Amino acid sequence: MIIPIRCMTCGKPVGHLWEKYRKQVERRADPKKVLDSLGIERYCCRSLFLTHVDMIDKIGQFKK
Repeated sequence: MIIPIRCMTCGKPVGHLWEKYRKQVERRADPKKVLDSLGIERYCCRSLFLTHVDMIDKIGQFKK
């Protein structure tokens, strides 16, 4: 749903980097290079970004 503020495995703060990552990937930038430029080196943090699906807009439709 929403990107976690910290990596669930190592505890590194990563939530503030999500918007920068998303915007660059939408411009068809290579995700590997984007993650490298943002300083995300650990595999646990990288997998958090690569596998995250932003569903907040879809879930918001079912609000009462």
